[in-house]
Amino acid sequence: MDQWEEEDTRRHIVVLNDEEQYSIWPEERPLPPGWRAEGTSGSKQECLDHIEKVWTDMRPLSVRRALEADL
Repeated sequence: MDQWEEEDTRRHIVVLNDEEQYSIWPEERPLPPGWRAEGTSGSKQECLDHIEKVWTDMRPLSVRRALEADL
């Protein structure tokens, strides 16, 4: 088993950026610039499952707004 296949037992948080794109981040690390905590935390898999439920439109916010303006 290599490092990518090992189970990650750290706690994670769900983060998102200004374009409403989601990711996960290790809870103990400072957030990277441009990202903010969304409010969900848990295991890596719990966070990924949450993102799968809430991130239903993968288009960046700026693209969605531009398309809405064209309507």
